Amino acid sequence: MDESALILIGREALLLMVLASAPPLLASLVAGALFSTLQAITSVQESTLAVVPKLIAAILSLVVAGPWIGAQLGRFTSELFKMLPGVGR
Repeated sequence: MDESALILIGREALLLMVLASAPPLLASLVAGALFSTLQAITSVQESTLAVVPKLIAAILSLVVAGPWIGAQLGRFTSELFKMLPGVGR
């Protein structure tokens, strides 16, 4: 296996990491912005109130996007296992 193949695998792993973490991060970002705006409008300055909606949004996004994330991780893993015999060469 040459250096270009290793760089390609590393690049694909980093891209997969970004894509797999995007749904919960974006859902938490949107929920946090909405509840921060709601807190500013109502003048409620309790910082712990925004944590629960962010957590619920992240969990729901993982439930919705979980099958897709699992499929992508499975595809990447199977491609790595296919390349495994060529590592020693």
